[in-house]
Amino acid sequence: MASAPTITLASGHSIPQIGLGTWPLDDAQAADTVLAALELGYRHVDTAENYGNEAGVGEGIRRSGLPREKVFITSKFNRKWHSVHGVRTAWENAVRRIGVDYLDLYLIHWPNPAQGTYVEAWEGLIALRDEGKVRSIGMSNFFPAHVRRVVEATGVAPDVDQLQISPYWTKRDMREFNSAQGTVTEAYTPIGRGTELLAAPAVVAAAEAHGVTPAQAVLRWHTQQGLVAIPKSSHRDRLAENLDVFGFDLTQAELEALDALDGQGPEAADPERFGH
Repeated sequence: MASAPTITLASGHSIPQIGLGTWPLDDAQAADTVLAALELGYRHVDTAENYGNEAGVGEGIRRSGLPREKVFITSKFNRKWHSVHGVRTAWENAVRRIGVDYLDLYLIHWPNPAQGTYVEAWEGLIALRDEGKVRSIGMSNFFPAHVRRVVEATGVAPDVDQLQISPYWTKRDMREFNSAQGTVTEAYTPIGRGTELLAAPAVVAAAEAHGVTPAQAVLRWHTQQGLVAIPKSSHRDRLAENLDVFGFDLTQAELEALDALDGQGPEAADPERFGH
């Protein structure tokens, strides 16, 4: 049974390099999919308050019979909780819904800069980490200007910054910014939206050269560059394929050909204009 290698975070804890994304699964679908993924060797599951499936994720983990410490659980909270005390309430709700007593990684889901309280949210996360209620802390959809603000205010850089990344949205500057401060970049929507990216000639050529699927080629593009990726699938065969991406290496030319797709896909989410 395959399992993903891990990357050590600044917190000292390790995150599996491939995880299971669970949006937009409902509770019942999440329970079944998480169980299947864990049976296949996944040890990293990503959920969020806004997905409405934290209870289902917890049910799938319980049904797997795996000890709690064997599964890396990430969740995220909404802007309603962007205050020091609000984050604590969000955490209490999350662990109750999932059915655990700590989270491996807890993220601010969106910066919501118009609301202007994400620094307070970050202060709340630091307090939870210091109390052992979360092991690692980070943010999702935070661009360098947002991250700089929290680091300048608190002196604490995120363990993880989760961004919308694929060969269509490489975000190289943001990844380099994160790396410089010891932050691991995690990619959501890592194989794009829909099937357009997977049909791109550069992706198909790389896949054929290594005898893998286009999705596997794209996920290797992520993992070979030190990114964490959280592809979502509810199909058992594809779940297995998405985890099995460490037995080959793309060539430098293939990596560059995928990089060259940057900007050719649909518009990426803009955290200056969107958030919940």
